[in-house]
Amino acid sequence: MPVLQPIIDRIARNETISRDEALAFASDPALRADLFDTAAEATKRFASRIFNICGIVSIKTGACSCDCRWCAQSAHWPSSSIPIHPILPVSEVDAAAEHAAAGGITRFSLVASGRKPSARETRMYAEHLKKLRSTNPKLELCASLGLLNEKDLALLKEAGLVRVHCNLETSERFFPQVCSSHTWEDKVKTIRAAKAAGLEVCSGGLFGMGETAEDRIDLAFALRELEVPSIPLNLLDPRPGTPLEHAPKLSEDHFLTTVALYRLINPQAELRFAGGRLQLSEYAVREAMRIGVNSAICGSLLTTDTMGPTAEAERFMAAGYEADEAMTEVRAESTARKTLYARPARADASRRRRFNPYLAPHASSASAAP
Repeated sequence: MPVLQPIIDRIARNETISRDEALAFASDPALRADLFDTAAEATKRFASRIFNICGIVSIKTGACSCDCRWCAQSAHWPSSSIPIHPILPVSEVDAAAEHAAAGGITRFSLVASGRKPSARETRMYAEHLKKLRSTNPKLELCASLGLLNEKDLALLKEAGLVRVHCNLETSERFFPQVCSSHTWEDKVKTIRAAKAAGLEVCSGGLFGMGETAEDRIDLAFALRELEVPSIPLNLLDPRPGTPLEHAPKLSEDHFLTTVALYRLINPQAELRFAGGRLQLSEYAVREAMRIGVNSAICGSLLTTDTMGPTAEAERFMAAGYEADEAMTEVRAESTARKTLYARPARADASRRRRFNPYLAPHASSASAAP
């Protein structure tokens, strides 16, 4: 299908599609092919072709005072089976960072449960960041620690923090239906405080909670207005024991439409595969990369899993993206090791046939019968 060139031209002028246009694309399946091909062109023209993978460590889990209806970490849902642990020792976090760096990851994030860290917890996180900065100076350090003010953020930045993650999750309109312990605006305040402190920001959404396409579109425009450069795209993977454990799965068509619209609305942003993506078919993964996704979060995503960095890298490379210097070095070393330790080739089949009367002349060993 043809690329909608007028939209590409508008993006080149730092404009975007209108909210009404986005709603029309979302509501009319007949426009899918044009939408996807136009988003693919925008991805090639305006987004980075070097994929970025952020590794994470769950530094503190469970016993959260928030009542987010999707989250197994909430203390409000006692039937949830999520393990609870306090802040991990510095040595464990440092080991996780070393492991991430060895896998070619250049961005590493501390992720903690809880509405807002106490003053003591904030100081502990700062100590972790200082240690990571000294032992892994090439890692860009990120953190997802809940609601933070400028004072907290200044301390963390001084310790080595580069980027703050705070998901808006959904539209301002829909947010009260899935969380009442804090507001959407509380999250916006954290994002603005991070930017005021000179930190980068990462913020995205969780899709499939019962929101509408309009809610997903409104979130995309809110992220554009906040000039968010990194946008994780999470798919709800219903957790047993939470109020949303029986939520119907968002269709792949709706997810891909969301990816395409987010690319047109936020043409230069890193659109990141995040939690829940292992539910997607191989087709949906490849199509998402074609029409917008150019980065990922890797590791155990709190309560869901992802692929390892090597597998993620292979997928991005197959989709036409390039690896950064660190990942390129890791892949080259891996290839060299495989070559060095490869077993010598076994005798060819013709020689084996001479000594194996049970192997049929044109059959493989797997299909041979005695």
